[in-house]
Amino acid sequence: MNAKHPETPATRALRHERIAFAPLVYTYEDHGGTRVAAHALNLSEHAVIKTLVMENEQGKPLIVLMHGDRDVAVKKLASHIGAKTIHPCTPEVAQKHTGYQVGGTSPFGLRKSMPIYLERSILDLPLIYVNGGKRGFLVAIHAHDLMRSLQPETVAVARQPD
Repeated sequence: MNAKHPETPATRALRHERIAFAPLVYTYEDHGGTRVAAHALNLSEHAVIKTLVMENEQGKPLIVLMHGDRDVAVKKLASHIGAKTIHPCTPEVAQKHTGYQVGGTSPFGLRKSMPIYLERSILDLPLIYVNGGKRGFLVAIHAHDLMRSLQPETVAVARQPD
């Protein structure tokens, strides 16, 4: 493993869970999202997985893991999980829930436990790239390791971006 990658709660959680990962560092751009990360690392944006922090109408947080080139159909997700509404958290609220700065949110090593939903088609990818817990830092892992560790509920709520 590259000794020069950042040490984060996510990398500590991955090691604790004995999940092999390859660290990938790139130059972060504000509001660049998965498009910039994929381009910088010569990856398919479809395999760069967004960690989205959302909450329901009662303010209860949840995580949605989605392909970088797709959006979440929030009404479909709300219906699936029995919520009236779901909306993205503000950056401040997201950081409070996860312990991570927006743009550096990993599904591993979260500050507090919350439900995690995974777009089902992510499991079809041989390798996925998720945030490693810091802006400009992804980790390459196998989707089955993510499933084993996080035990997310799989959903089919992807839609093409507008």
